[in-house]
Amino acid sequence: MTEADPIDVRFRKTTHASLLAVTMATAHSASAESNAASLLLFGSLEASPSLFVTSGAKFAPGHLDRAGFVALASVGSGVRTEGALIRRTSVAAALAGYQWFRDWGVFAAYAGPEGSVTFLSCGCATVMLPPRFGIRLQGEVWGRPTDETLVTAALILGSARMSVWSRLSWGARIWGASWGPEAALYLDATGYRKGLIGLHATDFALGRFRFRASAGIQFATGQSGAAPYLELSFWTPL
Repeated sequence: MTEADPIDVRFRKTTHASLLAVTMATAHSASAESNAASLLLFGSLEASPSLFVTSGAKFAPGHLDRAGFVALASVGSGVRTEGALIRRTSVAAALAGYQWFRDWGVFAAYAGPEGSVTFLSCGCATVMLPPRFGIRLQGEVWGRPTDETLVTAALILGSARMSVWSRLSWGARIWGASWGPEAALYLDATGYRKGLIGLHATDFALGRFRFRASAGIQFATGQSGAAPYLELSFWTPL
């Protein structure tokens, strides 16, 4: 599952870093429209033996490229096979947090309520499990060791499904985007575990949208051997 929210970080040639928005990190020259943005929309798709789609928005009372309080809302839905069962899960979260700026990059922390609804299907029968509610904690770090490299780390803890999601990535600036390796891990109280290892390209543009794409192999509970995965995320300021 991929639930981390895109952060678009632009770095000037000076010692100051500037945050533009949510869960993908990058180094690019932002437009005047992006500089004034207080709202950012984002979405992501993970396709593998399992499937998960997420969409959401990030809002700052002032501007997203400044330190201060921020709000983050997201909804997601996914499906995976567990033997003869098909598990369909929908999740939602509304978080509040704060983002800090340092010479080396940006870091942010969020907390707020989350909810989850799950349907189990087997043959012609479908059962809805009781809705679960809890608290989500989320942290992100977007660092720039050099002018042409980018390091990111993200961690999400949720009590609704007793879940943990984390991702680490490194990238070098090539052809207008950051390219490099990534690794991610997900687990929850059902006993499901999933690990991803692959390559990513972060912050390539198409019109007013910016994208992150990654591909590699995943290892998951109930899966016979390694399987390919593909992830695509986008974000755009309003």
